[in-house]
Amino acid sequence: MALFFDGAWFDERLAERALDRATLAAVCGISEAEIALLYKDQRELSPREVALFAEVLGASMDEVAQHAGVSTRAPAAEPVQARLDALEARVAALEAILAGRGQAG
Repeated sequence: MALFFDGAWFDERLAERALDRATLAAVCGISEAEIALLYKDQRELSPREVALFAEVLGASMDEVAQHAGVSTRAPAAEPVQARLDALEARVAALEAILAGRGQAG
């Protein structure tokens, strides 16, 4: 198990999928500043974030936990799709509100 957050490993997995750190932040609902803290070993991944990282990276939760550092544990799986569906519904609702304002004005 890694003693520190293995940023190179995470960046390689992201590059393989043509993704970036901002994608990880968005999927997890955290800021890019929080992602930077992870990479600098100043913040640990939560069990929920381990599951989300694993799904985004196409890796197992155990593998993500191993590369995230010593005390991070792999949790039970929480599908990313449910979170994406909820975000898409929120965007659609906001678009409907904006479209309504455009017609009213």
